Amino acid sequence: MVERRLIIRPGAIGDFIVSLPALQHLQASYTEVWTSWANLPLVRFGDGKRSIVSAGLDRLGIMAAEDVVARLRTFDSIVSWYGAGRPEFREWVAKAGLPFEFHPALPPGGSGMHAVDYYCTQVGAGSGLIPRIDTGAIQEHGSVVIHPFASNQQKRWPGGLDFALNGVPLVKLRGPEEQLPGAVYIPGLYELARFLAGARAYIGNDSGISHLAAAVGTPTVALFGPTDPVVWAPRGPKVRVLRAARMSEISRDAVIDALHDFGI
Repeated sequence: MVERRLIIRPGAIGDFIVSLPALQHLQASYTEVWTSWANLPLVRFGDGKRSIVSAGLDRLGIMAAEDVVARLRTFDSIVSWYGAGRPEFREWVAKAGLPFEFHPALPPGGSGMHAVDYYCTQVGAGSGLIPRIDTGAIQEHGSVVIHPFASNQQKRWPGGLDFALNGVPLVKLRGPEEQLPGAVYIPGLYELARFLAGARAYIGNDSGISHLAAAVGTPTVALFGPTDPVVWAPRGPKVRVLRAARMSEISRDAVIDALHDFGI
């Protein structure tokens, strides 16, 4: 018998990447993933994928959604991080008889458990797993890549905007809403993942792009200030974490020394 499973994982880029080992553990005979539009290119497993918005999930319990309910009834199980914190949503799907299993979307404060292990524990997967994104054959460009941005200003290392290296090509990345003269913008997360996979090393703040670099196996220097790297650091065998109480306290020399650890 073919088991049809739907996995619903909202969240930002980093949230999705640290969830990957748990999501992959949930694969069934037929697996479909619903996530944010931006994260869809990172779904490299399963049999189908849709954005949460295009699937109409946000209409449930609010407006006419017979088409969405009919689609949800085609699944034998639905594992969802969407709606876990909304009692009215959980009550609505329970009354509708939909086979939802809810999980909290964020690790509790003070748990001391890495986010990857937290999500894996929720679904019965092992601990110590590493998120991986297969980029296929790539062309190495040999540059060190730095992404000096993050969603929260307090997470940004101020030295990243004017960082430079002697004798090593340096590429600065920006997002679609960020401005930095000379910085490169690569639309599409999978295309960005392939670019990062070809880099000699990566430097970044506590952001989704740092998780992306680590997940494709690029040597990664991750810079942390207000957030806890024990929980949120990119995970991988080639990750070096630098942390200070204030991001401004991370010195350029410390970043360069971390690159030296990778032979640069």
